[in-house]
Amino acid sequence: MNSEADGKLVSALVRGVSILQCFNNKQQELSGKELMDLTGLPKPTLFRLTETLCELGLLRYSERLSKYVLGIGVLNLASPLLSRMTVRQFARPQMQELANYMGGQIQLAVGEGRRLVLAELANGMDNKVFTPEIGVAVSLVRTATGRAYLLGQSEAERQAYLDELDGRAPERAALLRERLDDARQDLALHGFCRSHGDLHREILSIAVPLSQPIDGERWVFGASVPTYNPKSRELETDIGPRLVTLVRSLEGLIGTSSLS
Repeated sequence: MNSEADGKLVSALVRGVSILQCFNNKQQELSGKELMDLTGLPKPTLFRLTETLCELGLLRYSERLSKYVLGIGVLNLASPLLSRMTVRQFARPQMQELANYMGGQIQLAVGEGRRLVLAELANGMDNKVFTPEIGVAVSLVRTATGRAYLLGQSEAERQAYLDELDGRAPERAALLRERLDDARQDLALHGFCRSHGDLHREILSIAVPLSQPIDGERWVFGASVPTYNPKSRELETDIGPRLVTLVRSLEGLIGTSSLS
């Protein structure tokens, strides 16, 4: 974050949000000490902010756990966000149909900047693939969905991310550059890119992005199937083309005028 941006931020709000951002799927309950360690906030400041967040319903102190958990007010805030993303409602029936056909999972992710999150999910009737929660972060490096998303960004945005990744994880940056080259060729030849088993070796995935952002947000559809599923052998020859058709059909349904 640059100094100009820093000057425009309200410090108390930034600190409050930093507390909420400490929670994730792996850290669902946190003590005051843990929050201090994660945020670097002094105890008096942390106490005031947690009290305020609890009063607003965004945080709750669990007597049973003796720890803080996110409050249901956070869920309430997410509802209008999900409701305005009408692409989810349009896509859901086709996603479910394809998920049932392949006995796997169809995901829909949305991203802005360097954030990519799961926005919708359809599981086939025979699917035994792990089911993530809506809102979970999607890896930009280790998933076909993440790489399809990065290729939709401008060259400057993508290069800035690669440069930043070079500084903290050069091996991951080198792998990502290699995978992006593969993904670029896959998208040009087939209309989808592959996962290469980077995240889960036992799960094969492909991804297809919407051709244009919607109101500044980029959307990517993914299809995943376990390797033991017979359909995994048809992922590129059958499922891939079907997913491409689904995405192009959706683009026609929502109209190119809404893609900008």
